[in-house]
Amino acid sequence: MDKLQSIDRLSHNQITTNQWNLREAVEGCVRAGIPWIGIWRDKIEEIGLNESKRIVRDAGLKVSSICRGGMFPAATKEERQKRIDENKRAVEEAAELGTDVLVLVCGPSPGKDIEAARKMVEVGIEQLVPFAEEHGVKLGIEPLHPMYAAERSVIVSLAHANEIAEQYRPEQVGVVVDVFHVWWDPDLYNQIKRAKGRILGYHVSDWLVPTPDLLMGRGMMGDGVIEIHRIRKAVEESGYDGPIEVEIFNHDIWNTPGDKVLERMKKRYLEYV
Repeated sequence: MDKLQSIDRLSHNQITTNQWNLREAVEGCVRAGIPWIGIWRDKIEEIGLNESKRIVRDAGLKVSSICRGGMFPAATKEERQKRIDENKRAVEEAAELGTDVLVLVCGPSPGKDIEAARKMVEVGIEQLVPFAEEHGVKLGIEPLHPMYAAERSVIVSLAHANEIAEQYRPEQVGVVVDVFHVWWDPDLYNQIKRAKGRILGYHVSDWLVPTPDLLMGRGMMGDGVIEIHRIRKAVEESGYDGPIEVEIFNHDIWNTPGDKVLERMKKRYLEYV
């Protein structure tokens, strides 16, 4: 097996140590020698954008992405516009923090009409693209597992994400491949090939069996059934050589001391990614 030989591309998506604020996550990365960090917007809000920028800059970390934009569908035109405005703020935060990737979790339907919600997603992205391009930020559509269609995103396959992204230039809109959300897809490898040149992120964790919780049940790499290494190779063959984010929602991991989590993350990354 062609294993990764270093952690040069390893990014700590800070949800994996959600018990830490941004300063603690940055300091943890420095102690662990992890060169990248994926930042969540609620952590930025806790201490402010300027302080967040200073902390990351002074530590010498590189920001792999900002999460999240999206959540476009809403019941009224006014609310949809508010969400566009919020996405513009997310774009500005990404630009200020030095990353060119804003991850889009596109949002659920406000009612029962899922097709209308999907159209709202497309319209929202169309409205956001010019602003993002002005700021040098690419929009990364992250398809979520179908079990999240009613609560988090009506974009539930890499095929659908590709279909939307292909309406734009690769430097405007691309896709984010998160193994937890796409590993099950019988057309996965064809869709990764289809995304050649527009993959903006690769996120790893594992699918535990039995699955303890639909949201909080992600596992550390190697503890589940996902062919993480095979997917990584496919993503690389499609041109992606950027940071690899470890993104894990799991209360047991959140309740573990952060430094222990990062040490385990490094070991499993080298072994299973």
